[in-house]
Amino acid sequence: MTRLTEQILTHTAGLPEGTSVSAKCLLHLGNRSAVDQALSRLTERGQLIRAARGVYLRPIASRFGTRTPSVEQAVEALATQRGETIVSNGVAAANALGLTTQVPVRLVYLTSGCSRKMHLGEQVVELRHAPRWQLALANRPAGEAVRALAWLGPERAETALRTLKRKMPPDEFRELVVAAPQFPTWLAQAIGKAAYG
Repeated sequence: MTRLTEQILTHTAGLPEGTSVSAKCLLHLGNRSAVDQALSRLTERGQLIRAARGVYLRPIASRFGTRTPSVEQAVEALATQRGETIVSNGVAAANALGLTTQVPVRLVYLTSGCSRKMHLGEQVVELRHAPRWQLALANRPAGEAVRALAWLGPERAETALRTLKRKMPPDEFRELVVAAPQFPTWLAQAIGKAAYG
């Protein structure tokens, strides 16, 4: 093993589980092409996982062998590294809030970045570009409510909002009401009716 690949492995071993690594964060070890080649070799050997273009993850070692980091860890690492907002999709949010029993079959997240796919071992995670209003309030309960309501659509929003008003803590529901002006008209009206009607 070359000195550079050993240095990269030493560097990644000191990082928390699921933390992403990119060539840019390793330039202190060598020039860009050498780092890219070393990352490629480590991926071929299974010592790193290439999650997306330029994003690598360290496999997690356990007493049962190595495994891929969780999807949540990988998505969080990608969001941090790229400076994007990445959140669960509307179906997952509606399910988490008890507004539907439908369970998402595919792993889909909404992102402020471009649409693309991320591969984690056998799993494929789809990242879909979403409008800014759907990413509002990010990973907070009120943000989950926004994505769930966007998925449910105008026809079912008012009924869902009545349920959310009963279920959500008052502070979190108030956060949704305060953010209403940045949403489409149909959603802002439905939130207003639920809050003040």
